[in-house]
Amino acid sequence: MKTVEDSPVAVLDVIRSLAFVGDLAMGQPTDHSPRAAWIAGQLAREAGADHATCTRATAVALLRWSGCTANAPEFAQLFGDDVSGRKALLAMQTSGSSFRSGTRKKSSAFLSLSRIHCEVSGDIAAQLGLDEDTQFALRHLFESHDGTGAPDGLRGEQVPVAVYMASLAGDLDIFSRLYGLEQACKLIAERANVLYPRTLAGLVLLHARQWQAALDDDPTLSGPCSLDATLSGRTTSLEILADVIDLKLPWMTGYSRAVANLARNAARQLGLDEVSQQRVYRAALIHGMGRAAVPNIVWDTEGRLAESAWERIRLVPYWTGRAARQIGSLAREAEVASYAYERPDGSGYFREVKEVSFPLEGRILAAAAAMAALRMARPWRDAYPETAAGELLMAEAAEGRYDVDVVRALLDKPRSPTARPVAPPTALLTDREREILRWISLGASNKQVAQKLSISPSTVRTHVESVFRKLDCSTRAAATLKATQLGLL
Repeated sequence: MKTVEDSPVAVLDVIRSLAFVGDLAMGQPTDHSPRAAWIAGQLAREAGADHATCTRATAVALLRWSGCTANAPEFAQLFGDDVSGRKALLAMQTSGSSFRSGTRKKSSAFLSLSRIHCEVSGDIAAQLGLDEDTQFALRHLFESHDGTGAPDGLRGEQVPVAVYMASLAGDLDIFSRLYGLEQACKLIAERANVLYPRTLAGLVLLHARQWQAALDDDPTLSGPCSLDATLSGRTTSLEILADVIDLKLPWMTGYSRAVANLARNAARQLGLDEVSQQRVYRAALIHGMGRAAVPNIVWDTEGRLAESAWERIRLVPYWTGRAARQIGSLAREAEVASYAYERPDGSGYFREVKEVSFPLEGRILAAAAAMAALRMARPWRDAYPETAAGELLMAEAAEGRYDVDVVRALLDKPRSPTARPVAPPTALLTDREREILRWISLGASNKQVAQKLSISPSTVRTHVESVFRKLDCSTRAAATLKATQLGLL
C-alpha cells in the first residue's frame, strides 16, 4: 500500500536523523549510534562477512534505538523518567541483559516494551525500503544468544548476526565511555555466550583498543559508512521522521504534520517562493527532534513547571539545531527548525533572539507550531476551536510574541491546495474502526474509548483486534505509525 508522503529526502539522511533522535531518547551522546555503527561495520569485516552483512550490521546499529519514541509512554509509567530510565539501564554492569535485569520486578514489562520497540523499528525499516533481512533483525533487537531475549526468545544462530554485532558495538562504546576500556572488555567477556556469541565477542576484545583509538583520534570516521554507496540516490518520505517523533507523546499524534501544513500555507500567503515554502515545511516536520531528550513526565505535567524542567525544555530547539551537524541535506531545515520556540520580543528560547535577528522562516514556524498546539487537545485541556485559537494567537501577536503579518497569513484561507496526499485507502478500515483507532492513537485506553463512544469495552477490544489484524501489527504505536503513513488518521 502506498503511503501519504509529500517531501522526499535521502534515505540515509532520514536514517541518521532517526539515530540522532534515538540517542537523545536513550540519554546517550548524539554520536553514540554513528560510533556504534562504525564499530559494527569493522566487526563485520573482521568476521569475514560479505558486503551485504556489513551493510546490514551498520544499518541495524544506526536504527537500533529508532523504536524508542514508540514505548516512551510505557517506559514513563515504569520508570517515571523514560530518558533517565533508559540511560540507567544501558549503564548497568550485568553479565546478562541490563534491559531484562532492570525490569525483572515486572516480568511482563521486558516482553511488552521489547515488542513495541521492535515492531516499530521493523516497520520503520520497511517504510525506508530496507531489505527484509534488515527488517527482521530490527524486529529482534533484544534477542539473546542463550534464548532469554525478546520478543520471540530466539537463540544461537536463529538470531540475526547483525543484532549481535550491533549489540557488541553498542556495549563497547557505552562501557568504554563510562568505565574505561579495561572494564568494558571485562563486561563484554562476561556477556559472551549469554547475549552474543563468544567468537564475535573475542573479535571485539582483540580489536577494541585499536577501534576506540581510531574513533577518538578522528571522530569523523563515524560519519561515512557502508550505507553511503548502498543507499545512494534513494529517497524516502520525511513525514516518516515526523511521525516517529510524534509517537513519543500519544496526544501529539499528527502534530508535526499539522504544523508543517500550516507553515507552508502561511509561507505561500506571504509570497515566499517554492524553495522557501518547502524549506519551512520540512523544518516544521523535524522541529520536534529535540523533544526526545525531555522525559514524558515533563511534557505531561499540568500547570507550572519547575525551573529544572524548564531548563530541559529550553534545550529542545538547541538539540534540533545540533542535528544539522549529522543529517546532511537537511542541515538548513534543521537550522530553521531550531527557531520554533523563539519569539520576536525576545521571550522565546533557546537563543532569546529579537525580531531584528529572527528570520522570517523561523517566525512562520514559531507561529504555526503555536497554532497547531492550540488546535489539538492536551491531557489537561480540550482543543481550542479554530476561531478561538486564531483570536488567542492574534492577541499574543499584538503583544509582540508573534509576527502579526505571519499570524494573519496563518488565518487566511490558502490560495491553492497545499498537500498532495495519496487518497487514503478508506476501504481498509470501517468508519467505526477508524474512529476507535483515532482514540487509541491518542493514548486512550479501551475503557476510555468505550465511555467516549457509549459502547462496551469488549466491543472496543474486538474492533482494536480487527484494526491490528488489518494493519498487520500488534501494538498501539505500530498501528498509529502505519495508519498515519497510510492517511487513515
